Amino acid sequence: MKDEIRTHLHDILQAGLAVKAFVAGRTFDNYLSDELLRSAIERKFEIMGEALNRVGRDDLTVQQNIRNYRDIISFRNILIHGYDAIDDRIVWGIIKEELDNLIDDVNSLLS
Repeated sequence: MKDEIRTHLHDILQAGLAVKAFVAGRTFDNYLSDELLRSAIERKFEIMGEALNRVGRDDLTVQQNIRNYRDIISFRNILIHGYDAIDDRIVWGIIKEELDNLIDDVNSLLS
């Protein structure tokens, strides 16, 4: 695997782990009431989506080993371009239901 791909995967992993740390011990109501927390989490999701997009530019087969990679990249685009239409319940749901899958997939690729 090329060094650039490893770097992008590492960026995805670090951003995902940061989101998990940000929400540890927090509830959805905490998330809703904390603009700084929401902004930080959205930024980390932007990083994950962009890094995953770059992985695909370098090696599509690596990208395809990540579940829902298209959805992750699309979510990044919504955060960037559709900032006024972000549904906080969807963001929270992704954190609670999907983020671990991404972290697991990236860890597997880096191993």
